[in-house]
Amino acid sequence: LLLLLPPPPAGECCGDEGYGLFVTDYFTRTPRKLSPFRSFASIELFHFHIPEDTVIAVWNLITFKEQGGTFGDQCPDRSITVYFRSGAPSVINPLHTHFPSDTAVPGSFALTLTWTLPNRTTGVFNITSPLPGDWFLAAHLPKDEGKISVKGLYEECQYLFQPQLIVQRLVNIAVLYPGYVTEQSMAPHNRSCLYKVFVPSYTSRVLVEVLRCRGAEGCPLWLRVRAKAPPLHNSTALDCGEHTPCQLSLDLPFWQHWYYVLVERHPGALGVVSFQVTVQLTDCSRPSLARPPFLPSSASMNMPHSFGSAGGMVLGDSPPPTSPNSTKRPLPVSSTMPATERCWPIRPTLRNELDTFSVHFYIFFGPNVSVPPDRPAVFVINLLPVLDSGGVLNLELRLNVSSLCGENVTVFGCLNHEVPLTSGDNTSVTCETESLAGFLLSVNSTASLSRLRIPYPQTGSWYLSLRSLCATEHGFEPCTNVTAEVYLRAYLSPCINDCGIYGQCKLLRTNNYLYAACECKAGWNGWGCTDNAEAFSYGFQLLSTLLLCLSNVMFVPPVAIAVRSHYLLEAAVYIFTMFFSTFYHACDQPGIVVFCIMDYDVLQFCDFLGSLMSVWVTVIAMARLQPVVKQVLYLLGAMLLSMALQMDRHGLWNLLGPSLFALGIMAIAWTARSIRRRHCYPPTWKRWAFYLCPGALIAMAAVLLYAFVETEENYFYIHSIWHLLIAGSVGFLLPPRAKPSGRLGPLPRRKGCGYQLCVNEQEELGLVDPAVASINSICTS
Repeated sequence: LLLLLPPPPAGECCGDEGYGLFVTDYFTRTPRKLSPFRSFASIELFHFHIPEDTVIAVWNLITFKEQGGTFGDQCPDRSITVYFRSGAPSVINPLHTHFPSDTAVPGSFALTLTWTLPNRTTGVFNITSPLPGDWFLAAHLPKDEGKISVKGLYEECQYLFQPQLIVQRLVNIAVLYPGYVTEQSMAPHNRSCLYKVFVPSYTSRVLVEVLRCRGAEGCPLWLRVRAKAPPLHNSTALDCGEHTPCQLSLDLPFWQHWYYVLVERHPGALGVVSFQVTVQLTDCSRPSLARPPFLPSSASMNMPHSFGSAGGMVLGDSPPPTSPNSTKRPLPVSSTMPATERCWPIRPTLRNELDTFSVHFYIFFGPNVSVPPDRPAVFVINLLPVLDSGGVLNLELRLNVSSLCGENVTVFGCLNHEVPLTSGDNTSVTCETESLAGFLLSVNSTASLSRLRIPYPQTGSWYLSLRSLCATEHGFEPCTNVTAEVYLRAYLSPCINDCGIYGQCKLLRTNNYLYAACECKAGWNGWGCTDNAEAFSYGFQLLSTLLLCLSNVMFVPPVAIAVRSHYLLEAAVYIFTMFFSTFYHACDQPGIVVFCIMDYDVLQFCDFLGSLMSVWVTVIAMARLQPVVKQVLYLLGAMLLSMALQMDRHGLWNLLGPSLFALGIMAIAWTARSIRRRHCYPPTWKRWAFYLCPGALIAMAAVLLYAFVETEENYFYIHSIWHLLIAGSVGFLLPPRAKPSGRLGPLPRRKGCGYQLCVNEQEELGLVDPAVASINSICTS
């Protein structure tokens, strides 16, 4: 949408007409169901892209409830936490767990949404002059109580979250060319003018200057400069009315980025204000010279296409064009730049991709690096946009102590994003400036190994500067004639230490964006599953495994009862259930006390199938059907239960459906038998009092425990009791051995007339062709 709108209070490039051309873009994402937070694997991640020259971004955050496909007006209100971060997903820690050692935690900001309407709540979040590029939103619900609910028992409340993004960006912002003067006249109704200048690589300083400022009351202007996005009220600023000349210098600017220059009128200042703006860039590769106004054509390779074609020219061929409202002329090149503003050769790294988020960065003629005493060694690590931000950037420094020659040498490493930190102070050991913050590493003869891990790093260029300093009584000083040797290792991994032995590194995907996260177990928490504040001890893990496995021994009495009552098929089903339930729970443990005899999925399927078949055959046996009918029902139940488990193993009707169907068959059989005999079946009150009623009560108690009492904390105890109760109920409910009926026995043999089929011995042995068998093989009795 192209809109002609009045200029905002600040952050606009204005001309004499007082209007700017804006483009409004709209982005939305599909609603997703939120989950309670357990680990980063349980959050919902949303990926957006904010274009350049954006002056305002508005996020419309929509949350609503659903229950059973309808509006969840009866669902309780729950708060939703949303995290925002530019460049990479947020590294969140809502449970306040400990991070692994040597881990740097990038910052992010978050907000919490609370329900204000019965069903739907909308929150609006504005960001003025956001950084361009990738933005990530992460959302989750608070941590729940850990209740284990049976799927399908009741309609669950679903909390859905849908973010929408509206951005408004300026079009055709005036471009400043280094070394040229831009003249501007600000009309009374205009409050600000916005420009931008591109800073190429190997630039050590940006100098912005306002010249010949004339107004009704001197120079009522503010000069503000910011990298990547239009300036804010807290950006680097200078009052031109109090400083003459009005110069704003930025050391160590970000390479390969646009810098925005805002010239803003003082509040209350009247009249027309005329001024000139110029920008000079210091080339650190040539410390005695500023960047010339006419760059060689090869320098245009470091600039985006929009800069090279802003005026329809090729850099180095002709000066930029002039506009009717401004004139541009080159300034003389200064040769009085400080000698300390210099840069050193940057050694590239070779990228070797092994797998997803498994990338090694090799150094040419490495991995051993020589750090001379008189200059730093600088390396660059390039992370691909979007692709590399979902893993962990790992850096390892190991000092070769034998190369120090007995000197007390310390090698400092500064890892900075998008610009190397090259300070002129030879004794500086910090990696931070007013506008730049990096990560510091150090190794010496005492601590010869240093590691750094950065989860979800921002993509782009990362620069590592290594310097060697000698420790003295007065602090650190440059070393003399000592070249330290350092082993450098840099690589990208999915998770920190592969989440250890108490975690699992999972590769997750949201739309087309991939990222990795740890899912911890056995009570361990943290980003790398290293926080043992709530961890299960080895004794507890062993006890829980033994409880779940040995509780299946309770199936031995039902097996013995079934064999004694000649229910051999039922006994085989109970043995199958006992075997696979034991080894399934031995393989299903979250800790290190785990034993798997086959694939986990196979064990789980057999355990569920055995449990359902045990219920099925027990109830069908209680119906006392004809043997043929019973065998058909057994086979039909096995096939239908296998199909149901393949469709959904955790559904409620997989357990409830077969049980109700079997109970219906049993009720019909008992009712028909009672009508035919004109007596209640089973006929004896002892059978009801000592077997059927206790067995039914035990089974109902087991089902209630399984459906309503089980939680993640008491799972080991409650599920073991479930095993005991279910096996015990089978022992009570299994009917006694059926008494033989006289009608079913063979008829008594009568002596007298009859025939007996005699088989020739030679024919039985295969020595005689059956086709020519003699009639003598049939004889009379």
